[in-house]
Amino acid sequence: MTVHTDKSSLLDSLKIEREPVRHKGPSPIFYSAVVAVLIAAGAAGWYFWPDSRIPVHVITAAQEGAGGGGGASLDASGYVVARRKATLSAKIMGKVSEVNFQEGQTVKAGEIVARLDDTNAAAALQQAQAQRIQAQAQFENADRYYKRYQALKAQNAVSTDLVENQRILFDTARTQLGGAQAQVAFAEAALRDTVVRSPFAGVVTVRVAQVGEVVAPQASGGGDTRTGILTIVDMDSLEVQVDVSENYIERVQVGGAAVIHLDAFPDWDIPASVIAIIPTADQSKGTVAVRVGIKSKDPRILPNMAARVGFMTMPEKGAAAQAAPRVSVPVNAVIVNGKTGTVFLVGSEDKVEKRDVALGLKTAQSVTILSGISAGDRLVSGDLDKLHDGDKVKVAE
Repeated sequence: MTVHTDKSSLLDSLKIEREPVRHKGPSPIFYSAVVAVLIAAGAAGWYFWPDSRIPVHVITAAQEGAGGGGGASLDASGYVVARRKATLSAKIMGKVSEVNFQEGQTVKAGEIVARLDDTNAAAALQQAQAQRIQAQAQFENADRYYKRYQALKAQNAVSTDLVENQRILFDTARTQLGGAQAQVAFAEAALRDTVVRSPFAGVVTVRVAQVGEVVAPQASGGGDTRTGILTIVDMDSLEVQVDVSENYIERVQVGGAAVIHLDAFPDWDIPASVIAIIPTADQSKGTVAVRVGIKSKDPRILPNMAARVGFMTMPEKGAAAQAAPRVSVPVNAVIVNGKTGTVFLVGSEDKVEKRDVALGLKTAQSVTILSGISAGDRLVSGDLDKLHDGDKVKVAE
């Protein structure tokens, strides 16, 4: 037993003790490199990733009429009218032999625009002139005899009855001469009436009669007989007449400023002023007619064109002293739809808010907004059709 124990001890003494194997992890330098790569990748992704925001230009709504006592705007519609307009015709009935102007041509005052056949009138004048010559000769002969008999009576060479007879012949000849002269004047007037002249300078807008047609004054015209030859308009007399609701007529002042916009040229601002308020109301429409003078004459302005007038008015009667301020914005900041419109407000997070607004006076440069936004609001200007409510935008002031 002792020998076996010694051998076991000897074997145990020959064993070699081994330490446990330890696996080493990545070094701190490795982790730092990984973090740096991730930061660089994130920065590159942020830089090269496409920006989904919509680039826009932004304007600030400005208060309108900051220093004025009134300044409110009132719109009314109407038409361009001419204060001087005439349809020309002859004073007598006759056949047209000459028309000297066509539509669109300019006519001077007193210029001959048409003639009627003057054959009968010229013949009547010649006859009257011949009768006047004859009457003149008879008068001169009677005058000579009457003076001679007066001289003989002074010498008691003739009786009073003979002198009286010569006086009667003299008076008769004088009366006949006066009648002949009146006939000549009448025939001359009839001949002049075959010539139609322009009463004022203007432009021919309508040519009614043609050569060969019969025309007559309105009173004697009938059937197919024309009652006019040409219509002439004095373009310097053009103005705009609009109907203003009687509820707002007190806000319009004679002499007040206004702006005219023609439907044919909506972006053209025509300066104007109120000429008169016609002192009667249209019972069926509840409106009062207002005459508006055009300050800037232009050949593009034509009679009967549809027009809209924006009045710079006085405040409404009984209105509060501190009315809500109105703002003005450029036209490219509003989608206009008649009397209303749409704008896009830019919020603090550069998100746009679609908002409907009420519109007032519109010019080629700006639009007055009556309600919906306030002065100082930031609005998108430019291409508004590409925007939707809630879109994120990249702002360029």
